[in-house]
Amino acid sequence: MPVLTRLIPSPVTVDIRPDALAGLAGLLADQRIAPTGKLAFAISGGSGRRLRERLEPSLGGAEWFEVGGGTLDDAIELAGALKAGHYDAVVGLGGGKIIDCAKFAAARVGLPLVAVATNLSHDGLCSPVATLDNDAGRGSYGVPTPIAVVIDLSVIREAPPRFVRSGIGDVISNISAVADWELSHRETGEAVDGLSAAMARQAGEAVLRHPGDCDDDDFLTVLAEGLVLTGISMSIAGDSRPASGACHEINHAFDLLFPQRRAPHGEQCGLGAAFAMHLRGAGAKTRLIIETLRRHHLPVLPTEIGFDPEEFIRVVEYAPRTRPGRYTILEHLDLSTDQIRDAYADYVDLVNTIDTERSGDRRRPAGDPGEGRPEPTAPALHR
Repeated sequence: MPVLTRLIPSPVTVDIRPDALAGLAGLLADQRIAPTGKLAFAISGGSGRRLRERLEPSLGGAEWFEVGGGTLDDAIELAGALKAGHYDAVVGLGGGKIIDCAKFAAARVGLPLVAVATNLSHDGLCSPVATLDNDAGRGSYGVPTPIAVVIDLSVIREAPPRFVRSGIGDVISNISAVADWELSHRETGEAVDGLSAAMARQAGEAVLRHPGDCDDDDFLTVLAEGLVLTGISMSIAGDSRPASGACHEINHAFDLLFPQRRAPHGEQCGLGAAFAMHLRGAGAKTRLIIETLRRHHLPVLPTEIGFDPEEFIRVVEYAPRTRPGRYTILEHLDLSTDQIRDAYADYVDLVNTIDTERSGDRRRPAGDPGEGRPEPTAPALHR
């Protein structure tokens, strides 16, 4: 008998709205999540601790664990503490680092996780991956998808704006990642899951083309939904492929080469996506990505996050080594150091042209590496 449908791993509940935390106690009383009502909360020392004071009266039976940071050691320590008790579920309450620690710890002890996000910094809030710092730099670990996701837009508005904007770069990078997946299909025969690719791409396109900003609940809703859909797309695919291509290879290279200087994940991924789309020769889409990142005050040049051009060239050169076996535009073009340097200079020219058009200022920033070069042209799509 033919298979007529398939089951999609996804949260039981996704609640994205202002004042969603008011419904958290009721959600946690769901028999599918907490049959006995015994819950362990993993919280940050910042927003998580503040929200504990607000939530604790309605969650009297919960136990609270403050997580030190986003390291593998922190996650293992949390798992050890959870083993000492008897809980129905773990609730990760905080930013991306806390939720990733909670996801890893919950998976280690075999408990479902409820993700309660206090910012929208990246798509990890609903993904089957926990990204944690370790002795080698930073690693990605497979975990189950959260059983529920709660995003209170009133809380999100209180988060540092940089961390909310970071999520914009991460979800927009889906567009570059899916293009890399399709490139790999054409060149290597790698299978593409059409549903997973569609979800990831449309999540990115919805954020890319939305006219609002982070002061707008409608835009924040689209951003939060885009991050959740991206996480589900990875669950469908069985790995990070729909949301991780050259953009994330560049991000991982920043993390590994400069662990003490790295910028927020979404900022590095957004920059990586813009440069990867330029390498691909996607002129109109590259311009739109750069313009959108600029409108949301996100970096489009490495100098804007503290890296000089030569450091960025080193990052791009190293990037394919971060994901062995993954085929992206970087592996396809296989650029030499000098070719990367030329491509970057052309990219800077494009950024300067866009900035000039946006500002009406015809002057080029002094000392820019693209100064004096002709109108930018993207490298041809060949090896």
